[in-house]
Order: sequence, then structure tokens, then C-alpha cells
Amino acid sequence: MNLIRATGTIGGLTMVSRIAGFVRDMLLARILGPGLAADSFFVAFQLPNIFRRLFAEGAFASAFVPLFSRKLGKDGELEDAEQFSSEVVSVFVPVLIFFVALFEIAMPAIIWLMASSFQEVPGKFELTVALARITFPYLFLISMVALLAAILNSMSRFAAGASFPILLNLVLIAALLIGDDASILIGEYVRGPGGEDIIVAYFLAGGVALGGVVQLAWLWFWMKRSGFRLRFQRPRLTKDVKELGIIILPAAFGAGVYQISQLVQLFFATQLPGGSVSHLNFADRLNQLPLGVIGIALGTAILPALSRHIGADDKEQADRVQSNAIELAMLLTFPAAAALMICAPAFVNAFFLGGQFDAEDARITSNVLTALVAGLPAYVLIKVLTPAFFSRKDTRTPVYAAAIVLIFFITFNALLIDRLGIVGIASATAIGAWLNVFMLYAILQKRGHYALNAPLVGRLFSQLLATGAMAAMLFYLLPYLSDWFGGSVFERVASIAALVSAGMLVYFGAAALTGAIDRSKIALLVKRKAPN
Repeated sequence: MNLIRATGTIGGLTMVSRIAGFVRDMLLARILGPGLAADSFFVAFQLPNIFRRLFAEGAFASAFVPLFSRKLGKDGELEDAEQFSSEVVSVFVPVLIFFVALFEIAMPAIIWLMASSFQEVPGKFELTVALARITFPYLFLISMVALLAAILNSMSRFAAGASFPILLNLVLIAALLIGDDASILIGEYVRGPGGEDIIVAYFLAGGVALGGVVQLAWLWFWMKRSGFRLRFQRPRLTKDVKELGIIILPAAFGAGVYQISQLVQLFFATQLPGGSVSHLNFADRLNQLPLGVIGIALGTAILPALSRHIGADDKEQADRVQSNAIELAMLLTFPAAAALMICAPAFVNAFFLGGQFDAEDARITSNVLTALVAGLPAYVLIKVLTPAFFSRKDTRTPVYAAAIVLIFFITFNALLIDRLGIVGIASATAIGAWLNVFMLYAILQKRGHYALNAPLVGRLFSQLLATGAMAAMLFYLLPYLSDWFGGSVFERVASIAALVSAGMLVYFGAAALTGAIDRSKIALLVKRKAPN
């Protein structure tokens, strides 16, 4: 596997998905705005997504990939891997069905635990429960999708597994547009709080479930095309399935610290004034772009490689993969974080301002974004460092680190949420992420598993210098474009294009001058011989 090329494949397709997600949220901001219906939908949509990221894409993928990679034959034989996967899916499906059914029955109690303050607004709690019951079956569908994606990723077929999120965003865009038209036609017959917006919210919730069906069909097609056969059989707790379960249980906490914090984050956000959940969601949409394109892509790409090198007791190669991942991650993340912090008002205005999303909404969302992206490098580093534990089948250590971070997050918000509001929640998320990174790295270094080498430290320092040069240029350029960020579509596109182009030109120019980029690796990449 070529790390840079694999990351490029995953990151490129993730970029397309994030752009589609931007279009979705831009439309949602204009049509619904940060109101009752939007808050209810975001809570209902976050519920299956948090569990999906925590169990399916977090714990399950982290535990499944090393075991699956071990089953793959050196010459590409699939028989043992197919048998292992069939055993897993035969146990996985009944557990998922039971879990989803249990939540469907208990949904009013679950929403009460997450957003009890919604009861203070007439109709808001009931709407959230109804929408959550429509969206929650998505957990079953996307968990199956995560299984198929893990299989394809382990076989170094990254494109199919990275492309399926695009389909959900396309379905939701269609649902949003159709729902908006439907609300115009039948909105006058809707009574109660939320009015016509309720119709749009129901269409969006239905789009989530339909999107899961489309994603599963897409991955199933590519799995069959790869020649991999997945068979459903009588559920049996075989030795391999038990081993997977033992690894998954603690990994569900350790690998998903960011998702667990989102669940707690959502609880605190619902205790704040109406619209806070929406403001946080719109800010996180911008934050998720570099996180998904860089962090998730690299974490997905390096886990199979680390598992193989560590399994072969080749520490030198494992260290090289880890160092390359950190270098590439920070090369792209440092400038992204700085640009989002400095240009937060510009980006929020350009993408979301208009319709039901007014200037005050833009101001609040900008402040949330500035606090949130202060932790962006840490969010990415967590994705890059965690595979170093899971590839060694060590899921206990991240649990302890995650527990400390969660205690900090809850304490911080409990003490300061009244004073700092929604910005305080974002700040606690960022600080907690950095705390998590420092603990993970310190443990890896202490155990002799991994330590930063001098050349890498030098390049990271050079990346920070290049980022500083870019930040100074953006700070100088912003006033000249300020009138364009909330103008016509052309003015918005032109202003953002100018910021991005100027930022990239200055950053990569400064990076080349300061040595932030390893030119030998770039030369190898151009020759299509880049190292892992």
C-alpha cells in the first residue's frame, strides 16, 4: 500500500462528500435556519451518527481490520477472510437489529435524557422523538456499510469505502429540495409549532433512512465485484468472533472519544437557548472538512499497514508509516486550522448567510467555529495515533485516556456553560482533544512503541513557520474582501477562492523555503514510487 496515494484517494473522495455536505447544510441554513425544526432534526440525525462513528466506524473497524488483515493470505487468498467475515456478520446483524429495536421503543426516554429542555418549547420534544424514530434505523444500515468498507479497505480497495458518504448527502439534498416544495404546497394544512418547517424536517429524516439503503447497495455491489463472498449463517460465537468482541468492548470507548464527547456536547447544547444545536452543527460542518479529508483518511489508510508491519515485528517500517502519517497530517492541518480561525466570519457568511440564517446567527456560528478549530490538529492527531494502539490489539490504553478527557469535558461545561454558552462547549472540546493527544503520545513514547525523530520535529517546526506566514497574509487580506463575503453568489465564490488561493500560495511557498516539505518524498511521489 502506498500511504500517500491511498490517503489521496480517500481524502479526495471525502472532499467530494464534504462539499456535498456543505451544499446540503447551506440549503438547510437558508430553508430552515437555526430554529425549532432544525434543532430537532440535528438531534435526531446526530443520534444514529454518534453511535455509528462510535461502534461501527470507530470500535468495529479498529478491531476488525487487524484481525481481517491477519486472515488474508499472503498471495491474496480470501477463503479464511471470507469465513471470518461471514461468522462476524452472522452475529453482528442480530445484535444490531436488537439494539435498533430497543432504541425505537425507548426513544422518548432517550430524547428526554439527551434534550429534556426541548419540553419547554411546545411541540419540539415530540417532533424530535418522531424524527429520531425515522432516522435511527440508519444505524443498522450504516453499520453494515462500515463492515463492508472495512473489508474493502483491508484489501486496499479504498475508493468504494470512501465514496459512500457522497450518496447520503446527495439523497439529503434531494429530500431537502423536495420537502421545501412540498411545504409550499401543503404547508397551510400543517398546524402547530414549526409550521411548514416540520414538513421539510420529516422529508430530511426519511432521506436519512433512504440514504442508508442506497449506501448499503453501493458497497454490496463493490464487494461482489471484488470477488469477496459474504455468507449469512447461523450465529455462532467462534473463537475469532469472541476475540473480536473482547477487542471491541473497550475500543468502543477508546476509539470513539471524539464521538462520545459529541454525545455529551449535544446534551449540553440542548440546555442552551434555541438554535444553539444548529449553530454548533453549522460550525462543525466547516471543522469536519479538514478532519475528514486528512485525519479520517490517514487513520483509515495506516491501520492495515501498521497491522502488517507490527505483525511481522518490523518496528522500523511501522515507525516510518507513523512518522509519514504525522508529517503529512500536520502539513495540511496546521494551515487549515489557522485559516479557519482567522477567516471564520468570512467562511460562515459566505457559506451560510441568507434566508432564515441571519447576521446574528453568523456571528454566533463564527465564534463557535473559532473555538472549535483550535483543536483541529489534535482531532487529526488522535486519528493518526490511535491506530498505533489498535494495531497492537491494545484497546485498554485509549480507554483510560478517553475517560480522563471526558471527565475534564463534563467538569468544564458543568462549571462554565452558563458563563461561556455554546462557545464554552466548543472550547472544552478543543482543550480536551489536545489533552488526549499528549496522553496518547506520552504513553507510546514511554513504552518504546514510537517517538518523534529529530528530522520530523524540524519539519513540524518549519510547517508552523509557514503557517505563521500564511496567517499574517490572510489577516492583511481580509479587510479588502469583507464586503464580498455576504454579497452575491459570484462575490462569495470569488472572495473565498481568493482567500484559499492566496493562502495556499503563501503557505506552500513558505513551506518549500523553510523545509517543511520533504522534497525527497515529493520526488518519489511524482515518480509514483512513494514509500509507505
